[in-house]
Amino acid sequence: MSGSGRWSDLALRVATGLVMACVGLGAVWAGGWVFITFVAILSGLIAWELAAMLAPGQRGFALQTGAATGLAGYCAIWGPAAAVVPTLLVPVVVGWFALPEQRRIFIPFLLLILVASFGMSSVRDSFGMMWMAWLICVVAATDIAGYFAGRLIGGPKLWPRVSPKKTWSGTSAGWIAAAFVGLAFMGVLGAGAWLAVLSVATSVASQAGDLAQSAVKRRAGVKDSSNLLPGHGGVFDRFDGMIAASALVLAVMQTTGYPPGP
Repeated sequence: MSGSGRWSDLALRVATGLVMACVGLGAVWAGGWVFITFVAILSGLIAWELAAMLAPGQRGFALQTGAATGLAGYCAIWGPAAAVVPTLLVPVVVGWFALPEQRRIFIPFLLLILVASFGMSSVRDSFGMMWMAWLICVVAATDIAGYFAGRLIGGPKLWPRVSPKKTWSGTSAGWIAAAFVGLAFMGVLGAGAWLAVLSVATSVASQAGDLAQSAVKRRAGVKDSSNLLPGHGGVFDRFDGMIAASALVLAVMQTTGYPPGP
């Protein structure tokens, strides 16, 4: 690959990324219903893309899935604790009956999207802006370090059958970058060295989410989940890592009681 070809999409990716960063950081800073609405819209768009990929001939179902997922994510964070699981399961139950041939793929991914939506809203709502900023920085650092290391260093492919562009050098660079993010946030969050370990684990989850989404696209025979984001493809393409990372952090919060409250 020539040098110009290797970086041909960089300018468009950066421009779109800056717009997304401004909108996302603004929502994180605002918190409350603004951030919860932002997350609900994202999860709805991702669910719509997922349904559209797996059932391209059922546009109405894809739209309904997106709307139901966004609404469930929004309502779950406001309702009582006992209603969280039933609320999140509504789109899943509908999808189970409406898409029987794709249940094995569709249901786990839809569940992950819903859990991640609740997880992101919970982190911001319960633990404050800086914990959410840490999560975003870990996922962003993983992605950025992987992008540049993979293109500058190259080397053996991570899983060429699923994602031909992913390399071990990019994967390792993502872990290192995530560890540095954890170390940088230790003082701000009042956390110990365990935060660097959690950051690397979150980075691994982010990369796993990216690979899993690549496998779905390969099965569906598409390059991108949609064309909503110039230079990035679809919303699912951009936030696949955040979905898995948020689900992991929610699991850590529920099982260990960390991160500590503000």
